[in-house]
Amino acid sequence: MSVTTAPTGGISLQGNRLPRFAPYVVVVGAVALGALVTMLLGLSWVAAPVLAVIVVDIALPLWSRLVEGRRAAANRGVTCLVWTALGCTLVPLVWVLAEVVIKGAPGINAHLLTHDGTPYFDPKTLVTTAGGGAFHALVGTLMVTLCAVIISVPVGLMTAVYLVEYARGSWLARGVTLMVDVMTGIPSIVAGLFAVALFTLADPSLRMGIMGSVALSLLMIPTVVRSAEEMMRLVPNDLREAAYALGVPKWRTVLKVVLRTSLGGIITGVMLAVSRVIGETAPLLVAIGSIDETNWNPFSGRMETLPVFIMDNYTQGATTPDGYKWAWSGALLLIAIVMVLNLIARIIGKIFAPKTGR
Repeated sequence: MSVTTAPTGGISLQGNRLPRFAPYVVVVGAVALGALVTMLLGLSWVAAPVLAVIVVDIALPLWSRLVEGRRAAANRGVTCLVWTALGCTLVPLVWVLAEVVIKGAPGINAHLLTHDGTPYFDPKTLVTTAGGGAFHALVGTLMVTLCAVIISVPVGLMTAVYLVEYARGSWLARGVTLMVDVMTGIPSIVAGLFAVALFTLADPSLRMGIMGSVALSLLMIPTVVRSAEEMMRLVPNDLREAAYALGVPKWRTVLKVVLRTSLGGIITGVMLAVSRVIGETAPLLVAIGSIDETNWNPFSGRMETLPVFIMDNYTQGATTPDGYKWAWSGALLLIAIVMVLNLIARIIGKIFAPKTGR
């Protein structure tokens, strides 16, 4: 820090600083330089923003080092790296979303949402064509996922309650935590094979929707357990002790105090688990297969799901005229369902969040 004389004759403790518009000047210059180098060398247009980012990350800290000193230059350098990391994260996300919307939106229509995949007679062309509907996949996805939630949420929630409230620090709790961590990294195809092995002991040809739900529940349970466990650990012990001082039994304290206080976070964790499994293809393809008709009963017959619908249409795109279009439309529907579920989870989490009085 330099000590300079203020214009009024006093002493100023403020050192030299770059003007406020310095970052904007560097960014504009870097973009111009990147575009110029890309045109002169005949590189792809992707090289222009990459070169611009590199120039900004080097030029701005260097300019700051010459004017402001080493500490300010280090601060600006780290800031540039943070913004670069943010951009590297957002670019593929926005790119994928834009690609799916551009290619999938033209195929979203009433026919896609109300018809299944069975061949139908078109009265306008008088031709029987492939179904081209995704209603059976929507129904199958919702039914299979709903059954998976019904299976996994009670099991995961009660496991978390046991780990936090009843077996804290015991050898059994450490063993259960280890197994939950191991299950978190289990390949999805293994869950599908387990469901098939479990249900086909009597009939090897058996395939039904509940098999896919069991496979997805194996993938959901670890996420539900870990998220619920962390949320319940955040509940202050003072609340538990206050309930015990009033003579409230332990089970009622857990139900009315601990779970109610952490309900918002638990719901968010459940929605994260649903988002993690709703797009799984391998376990569903192994466990329940594929079908062109709508099946509302998860305990009887095969069911179609959106991930399998996308895979089937994309692999048949070379032979089916609209196969690629239906596949991209199914991908857009799947993303829309995940976004809606996350929005609902956020709304429910805000409603049930503990009131702080602020």
